[in-house]
Amino acid sequence: MSVVHRSRGGKDPAAGTLRSEVAIVCGLARTLLGPQHPVRWEMLAGDYDLVREHIAAVVPGCTDYNARVREPDGFVLPHAPRDMRTFTTASKRAVLSVNVAEPLVCPPGRLLLQTMRSHDQYNTTIYGLDDRYRGISGGRRVVLVNPADLDELGIADGARVDLVSEWPDDPGGVVERRAGDFRVVAYPTARGCAASYFPETNTLVPLALVAEGSNTPVSKSLVVRLDPPESDRN
Repeated sequence: MSVVHRSRGGKDPAAGTLRSEVAIVCGLARTLLGPQHPVRWEMLAGDYDLVREHIAAVVPGCTDYNARVREPDGFVLPHAPRDMRTFTTASKRAVLSVNVAEPLVCPPGRLLLQTMRSHDQYNTTIYGLDDRYRGISGGRRVVLVNPADLDELGIADGARVDLVSEWPDDPGGVVERRAGDFRVVAYPTARGCAASYFPETNTLVPLALVAEGSNTPVSKSLVVRLDPPESDRN
C-alpha cells in the first residue's frame, strides 16, 4: 500500500547474542567489501536514523524520511499510476502480460504447501505467536490442512507431524528436506493444499526451486508429505 511507518517488537530477545537483520547485513557487507570500503557499515548497524538518511537521498518520495516517519500514521509514498494515472512506458499506457498457468500435480499422499506470514509478523520479524487472521494461538509450528485431506491421510486434527518436501534430483532421484514437529490444524484450505508459516518452513525450500526470470524461491509451491515425528520413529 506504499505506507511507510515505524514498528517495534514487544518481546525481549531470546538471547543477548541475537543481532538485528540490519546488523547481520552490515556485518556481511563489512566482511565482503573490506574495511577500506567508503560506507561505514558499523555506523549503519547501530543508527537507523542514519539508514533512513541514506534512503532519503536516493529513493523518490522519501524526502525528510526521519521526520515524516515519526508522524502518527507515517507517510504514503508516491505512486504515479495510482495518483496521476500515468505510466513510465513507451506508450505512456499500462502494459499487461498474460502467463499460462502450469499447476503442479502432486503424487498420491502428498500436498502442495504454501508458506505464509501470520498477523503478528512483518517479513521475517515475528512480533507474537498468535494469528488472529486464522484463529491460531500459542505457537507457530502448525500446518493447516483441509479436513477431507486429513481423513484420506489418516491424520487426526491436532496430531504432531514432520513436514518433508520432495524435489526431483537428477538422475531420477528425489531430494528430501525435513522440518520437524508441527501441529496439524484442520482448516478449510483448498483440497490437496496445505499452509504453514515461514521462516519455520524455509528449510523445506530447495535452493534450485526458483521462479523463472525473477530467480526468487518458489515457497508457495512445495510438494510435501506429512510424516510421523522423527522422535516417534527412533
